[in-house]
Amino acid sequence: MRGHIAKKGSRYFVVVDVGYRPAQRCTDCARRVWIERRPLDNCPKCGGELVEREERRQKWHGGFATKREAQRALTGILGRLDAGTYIAPTRRTLGHYLGEWLPGIRHTIRASTWESYERNVRSHVLPRLGHVHLEQLTATALNGLYADLVESGRIDGKGNRAGKGPGLSPRTVHYIHTILHRALKDAVEDGLVVRNVAASARPPRQGASKRQEMQTWTPQELRAFLAHVADDRLYPVFMLAATTGMRRGEVLGLRWRDLDLAVGRLAIRQTLIAVRHQATFSEPKTGRGRRSVALDPATVATLRAQRVRQAEEKLAIGPHYRDDLDLVFAREEGSPLQPEAVTMVFDRRVATSGLPRIRFHDLRHTHATLALAAGVHPKVVSERLGHAGIAITLDTYSHAIPAMQEEAAGMVAKLVFGQGS
Repeated sequence: MRGHIAKKGSRYFVVVDVGYRPAQRCTDCARRVWIERRPLDNCPKCGGELVEREERRQKWHGGFATKREAQRALTGILGRLDAGTYIAPTRRTLGHYLGEWLPGIRHTIRASTWESYERNVRSHVLPRLGHVHLEQLTATALNGLYADLVESGRIDGKGNRAGKGPGLSPRTVHYIHTILHRALKDAVEDGLVVRNVAASARPPRQGASKRQEMQTWTPQELRAFLAHVADDRLYPVFMLAATTGMRRGEVLGLRWRDLDLAVGRLAIRQTLIAVRHQATFSEPKTGRGRRSVALDPATVATLRAQRVRQAEEKLAIGPHYRDDLDLVFAREEGSPLQPEAVTMVFDRRVATSGLPRIRFHDLRHTHATLALAAGVHPKVVSERLGHAGIAITLDTYSHAIPAMQEEAAGMVAKLVFGQGS
């Protein structure tokens, strides 16, 4: 392995030999042709005879402002060559790589997850870093990307949910970091880069963002909202989400075969998600997502009324009704509801109710918060929500159970001093 320094104009370049590669030389014009899949019959330039031979392969690095900088780079490159960790520079940019990487992982993740990967890469990463060569990407560049997204990342220019200007929330930026970390990890495994620079980057902390985005209703506010939408066609959807903490996709994907109204229990076995505005059925993400949830008598009564109304609609539509889907909540002809449309209806109903504005997903947070405040054991709440573990529940809703801190302090004081807090 050899290398030297070459000067072109005012810049210095490092030139290193990285081995030999099969090639052909033209006996007439001396043109060199690298052999990719099979040798060529004639020279593509002059048509002369080609002779096969091993050609030395060189890679150029630079350019550097001073010869000293080039010499330092040469020492490092030769060291990586000796250690077997050298990766030759290419013209592949981050945008080019991500354009190849995304289609390659499409079959390995959920359709909705892939769609969010593609959307975030296209909207936020490519416009800012897509032109950067893959091997020249640094943690500093990624940190600059994250700071820019927090400051002014929203495409529509509106403020984020924390009300801090036209930037993305820390949680969203952290999600983009997760995408890049996975992509660059695969680049390391494919031998395209030496290390995953995203592992050294520092995305914004997302803990505070979760609490700022989470909004919940009091029992009185939830009761007022349900009364406000009692005559709405989607009332049973809102009711079930509020009394079980189920996610929107879990509610809309519920089938009658998954319900046992006699014992007041349902099983979550499929979800309805939107991929490019198309409703698609999918299985829950995790094993904990496939769970059984107990129902209260009022929710059971609401679901019984829903079944009666749906039977009437089925009778009116006749043979054109989509009976094969067996959906609890569907359009008049039995086809799936559009998740985004359900959210839009919810937002409009909240706006006309005069209650504090919350998102549809905040019905889930409201259910968990009210359950914990009522003294329901966090383990039970975790199982109802389908969390991977109780730690996630306690971390997410720790603000909702200050009484547990006070109770713990009182119990310890009683043990030590023989008195209450």
